[in-house]
Amino acid sequence: MRRYERYVALGDSSTEGLDDPDGRGHYRGWANRLAEHVAAAQGSLLYANLGVRGLRTRDIRARQLDVALAMRPDLVTLFAGTNDVVSKAFDPDAVGADMEAMHRALIGQGATLLTFTLPDLTPVLPMARRLAPRVAALNQAIRVVSAGTGAVVVDFAAAPTASDPRLWSEDRFHANAEGHARIAAALAHAVGIPGFEAAWAEDLPPAPPPTAGSRVRAEVRWVTKYLIPWLWRHAWGRSSGHGVTPKRPHLAPVD
Repeated sequence: MRRYERYVALGDSSTEGLDDPDGRGHYRGWANRLAEHVAAAQGSLLYANLGVRGLRTRDIRARQLDVALAMRPDLVTLFAGTNDVVSKAFDPDAVGADMEAMHRALIGQGATLLTFTLPDLTPVLPMARRLAPRVAALNQAIRVVSAGTGAVVVDFAAAPTASDPRLWSEDRFHANAEGHARIAAALAHAVGIPGFEAAWAEDLPPAPPPTAGSRVRAEVRWVTKYLIPWLWRHAWGRSSGHGVTPKRPHLAPVD
């Protein structure tokens, strides 16, 4: 395993850590967990997390790339594109161009860059079936860009367990604590951290099917608590990240 001194995480709400509460009113998330794994394996690590919910790929490039480059990281995670997929207009070529620019700038400084694809969200969110072509286009852009830049890709789209609803939060858009733990384990395995194998991709034990009543109650709760507020924000062009700042804007030792 290569030794890493400075890890910077770029991205949106997934990188920020939604929906993995840390028990202190904030979010932990897979990036924090990965930083902890790296620090535990080698004894120390400086870590910054620039992720902010609601950002599209072009926003991440505009707001986070120069900040990250100034930190001269030797380990980077970059995950973007989810908010592009659910926006009114989705241009996979533009998303790919922004990703490539970020990849080349960060890898050009000598960083190892980790990224990953989106799994099939249909089992988690049935309405995601309409977004499946966009998700496929995003994943293809991630694969093509990474192949050209030398980034390391974890292909969650090829892992059926990543689509298990039990790894996703109540909002059906973010991973839950167990989902974040598996993402971190997959990235740790991809970067060669000792003790992390491919167990992250193992299926969860079978679960009894939900009753018709529980399905109806879950749908009503999801529509009222999550879908309607999301539609309202988008109708007014308001991002969930309005007023939100990065939780770790500067490099600091991992506890």
